[in-house]
Amino acid sequence: MSTTRDLTEAPAQTHEQTITCRGERFRLYLDSDRIQKRIAEIGRQISNEYEGKTPILISVLNGAFMFTADLMRTIDIDCEVDFIKLSSYGDEKVSSGQVHELKSVDANLEGRDVIVIEDIVDTGLSMQFMMNRLADYNPKSVRVASLLHKPASTEPDLTLDYVGFEIPDLFVIGYGLDYGQIARNLPDIYILDEK
Repeated sequence: MSTTRDLTEAPAQTHEQTITCRGERFRLYLDSDRIQKRIAEIGRQISNEYEGKTPILISVLNGAFMFTADLMRTIDIDCEVDFIKLSSYGDEKVSSGQVHELKSVDANLEGRDVIVIEDIVDTGLSMQFMMNRLADYNPKSVRVASLLHKPASTEPDLTLDYVGFEIPDLFVIGYGLDYGQIARNLPDIYILDEK
């Protein structure tokens, strides 16, 4: 059985060790079991810290939708969800450095406990933009949950309250993370293979 798959082929039923996306090779970095275990831990922590409250999760589209859905299922207190859509990557592997808001939050966040849900904090520019934007809504509190964090790439001084995994400064795909809109549907996370 081959351990390499091209994403133009039919979806695999097992964890592929390597895949090819847009002509580049990626290797398995975090499998779905490990991802789900860590998400459950974060969900328990949020449930404990927000007991007696009803936080609203603000999911950053498109990348964080899978993380948000799975995280919500592990939170056993009342919570709400809304979405904001930002763009800084386009179809590239590196952030353009310019953040644009493509969809605003619909909910009234004034006086609310807000938890921003992000798939990855890379340069930190999108998160800095988000924090500044959310301040305009006058929430009671704002915390951040990011599945992945690249500390070596993060420029602004940010507080990330819940981090799934710290990862090296390499491009990753899968579990909501894309390469030009491809690979979001992979259940595992793959990292660019520099070999």
